[in-house]
Amino acid sequence: MQFRKDTKTNRSNSPTYYRWKIQFIITEKKANLGILEKVKRIFNCGKIYITKDQIRYSVQNIDEINALIVPYFKKHTLVEKKKKDFELWSKAVEIIYKNKRKELGSWKKDDFKKLIEVQKSIQKYKDRPKRLKWTKIAEEIAKTL
Repeated sequence: MQFRKDTKTNRSNSPTYYRWKIQFIITEKKANLGILEKVKRIFNCGKIYITKDQIRYSVQNIDEINALIVPYFKKHTLVEKKKKDFELWSKAVEIIYKNKRKELGSWKKDDFKKLIEVQKSIQKYKDRPKRLKWTKIAEEIAKTL
């Protein structure tokens, strides 16, 4: 999950928008393409992307994540750090799904703050955590809600 900044460069004055984005991703070595094709058939959603070094299965549609991915992993429980990561991530899915298509200014402050907490907490379960971009702006937006 991430808090994103999008700038509409094709519009006058290039307005900037911020939004929460969540996705489900599995990455593998290119040799394991068959595994990700099987995963895609199981979920019946998402896309497979191939780069020169790896393959990536990705589901970015919040409706599919909420209806297909989350229930699957609630039924087929993960273990150890993946379980903790999933529990946090699925809370974020619930909040983002509940607020889909709403402008950030109309979100409940508690929902927004909870996503910031979840985003920070998820980092400790990542093997190679990425630097959180725009978190300070998310925190400033939360103050105004």
